[in-house]
Amino acid sequence: MKILVVDDEKDIQMLFEQRFRRELRIGAVELAFAFSGEEALTYLSNHHHEAVLILSDINMPGMSGLELLHHIKERYENPPPVVMMITAYGDAENFNKAMELGADDFLTKPLDFNILKEKLKLN
Repeated sequence: MKILVVDDEKDIQMLFEQRFRRELRIGAVELAFAFSGEEALTYLSNHHHEAVLILSDINMPGMSGLELLHHIKERYENPPPVVMMITAYGDAENFNKAMELGADDFLTKPLDFNILKEKLKLN
């Protein structure tokens, strides 16, 4: 399973690589990283339909995660990637907007990697 993680915090890469160490080693997961919404769209353009799951932060400078979600759901139809939104703010407004735009799930920071792995059926 190829996962694209989108977050403006660069230390997220080391965290994901550490928490998915076993899954990476056995080839169950392949991770790619983008540090902005714009970078994520460029990645998706160059790697069409490789990412089956996108984990995107909502609050990023430039293009927000919600704007990115809108672009993804508008451009990638067959099949659309699964998009899980991540935010430090578990407020109803962000949740409702994300679901309205077609988010498949909504996670809050700090991420509980055990719950994420359960959702991805990796446990």
